[in-house]
Amino acid sequence: MLEDSIVILAALFLIVGALYASVGHAGASGYLAVMALVGINATVMRPTALAINVLVATIAFIQFWRAGHFSWRLLWPFAIASIPAAFIGGAIELPARPLRIAIGVVLLLSALRMVWVVLRPPRDAKDPHAPPVPVALGVGAGLGFVAGLTGTGGGIFLSPLMLMLNWANTKRTAAVASMFILLNSISGLAGVAAKGWRPSPTLLVLAVAAGIGGWLGALYGSRRASPSALRLLLACVLLVAGVKLLLA
Repeated sequence: MLEDSIVILAALFLIVGALYASVGHAGASGYLAVMALVGINATVMRPTALAINVLVATIAFIQFWRAGHFSWRLLWPFAIASIPAAFIGGAIELPARPLRIAIGVVLLLSALRMVWVVLRPPRDAKDPHAPPVPVALGVGAGLGFVAGLTGTGGGIFLSPLMLMLNWANTKRTAAVASMFILLNSISGLAGVAAKGWRPSPTLLVLAVAAGIGGWLGALYGSRRASPSALRLLLACVLLVAGVKLLLA
């Protein structure tokens, strides 16, 4: 249970919150990885990650918005489709084993995404262009459902799509992803709560730790670039945790 590892989890949540918020993310995949490595039950992991996401994504969004990188026009097609999908995903009660597998797959994909960000080849600069509305709606619905089902915010997959397809530059992608994560996390958590979940007292301790880390990371990331070495280290953590969940 969370209570048995609260000190270790709080320290790790602070670090994860800082690393993820520096690139506009709330850190759900990182929190899931940490809890998997500590041995927390998968059914506890999902609502905990979603709840922490709400706080850290809010902090990250405020910092990137204040720095002038956010665009409602780019966000809204993703968001209106993802919010109901995230609620549906959060309301689905998977048995422990399938849930562990689903979270494990998300962690492995997240690790690959981190490596891609570091190793992607440079390309000629082109003016970004927003995706067609039907495409954005489809992407939002798919990522929202996965977000609610697994306890992530969906931004870990939205960001690489936006960058690969040149839908936005790096800073704008981070700003849009932070609000996308926030909305999905609230909706997914509402779906979990509709099935009877209630927060434990230890959640506040983890939220404070992640919130401090998130504030520091977002403050840094909204104005500077994140170190590549940290991304690779985080990818290794995600990889180990994902394999652990799949083999458990």
